[in-house]
Amino acid sequence: MVAIPIINLSAFKKDTTARQTVVKEIYQAVHEIGFMYLQNHGISPEMVEQVFQYSQSLFNLPLAIKQQLAWSDEFSNTGYVGIERERLDPKKPGDLKEAFNIGKQENRLKILPDFNEIEFYDACTQLANTVLQALALALELPEDFFTSRHNQQNHTLRLLHYPPLQTTPKSGQVRAGEHSDYGSITLLFQDDIGGLEVQTTAGEWIVAPSIPGTVIVNTGDLMQRWTNHVFCSTKHRVMIPNDSKIKQSRYSVAFFCHPNDNTEIACLESCRNYHSPIDPPILAREYLLSRLQATY
Repeated sequence: MVAIPIINLSAFKKDTTARQTVVKEIYQAVHEIGFMYLQNHGISPEMVEQVFQYSQSLFNLPLAIKQQLAWSDEFSNTGYVGIERERLDPKKPGDLKEAFNIGKQENRLKILPDFNEIEFYDACTQLANTVLQALALALELPEDFFTSRHNQQNHTLRLLHYPPLQTTPKSGQVRAGEHSDYGSITLLFQDDIGGLEVQTTAGEWIVAPSIPGTVIVNTGDLMQRWTNHVFCSTKHRVMIPNDSKIKQSRYSVAFFCHPNDNTEIACLESCRNYHSPIDPPILAREYLLSRLQATY
């Protein structure tokens, strides 16, 4: 059974030998399964706890207030997303979750002024840039190859709530349907309720539990296209618990990293040794919009 590796990121900032070891570990993780846990990632437990508390307060607001912030513009990808509005697996019923999407340039969610989303957003951006540097080095590219193409910070901070189940779900309905992420990389923080599963290249589903002090990182569709599928964009899902946890809320926080809008995502020269380009070139924004339109 394939296991999701745990990588100590602190070594990346040490000497050249330690850095190369981390780069090789990251390459292996995103090439073989597309997921990894990062330890010593630089975002404090206190900051992570704050964002979870803030998220819980947001979702506890009356639905009428949340609907005032509803996402209505497909070009913004920001705002409130109600339960069952999103269908990550288009063959299945709507997902049993709600979300707040927050962008770098958004007007802050003023209804709860006690948390600074920008501080957390910036911390995630810094961590994402470190991962992107490692990915560039793993492909023997200039260290800033990916970061220079993400410097407009078109990322989305997504707060997620999977409410307790009060009624029997529809046939095939889960908390988050089987899907791959759309962008380059994703950072994921989750509570201990569980439910996240990752599909291996053999088609098996393995559990990705919460490991204290770590952040899960996975590569998305655009990174897979960029690298000619050397780095894989892995299907994952969130299942409904089959025990007493079905009556508990599940919270997670995802940070979706997306390249600058006009970046052309085309097969890298260093990835042509494996085989000819699998995917045609596409602009980053064009791909994101096509996926969002298919999901909502």
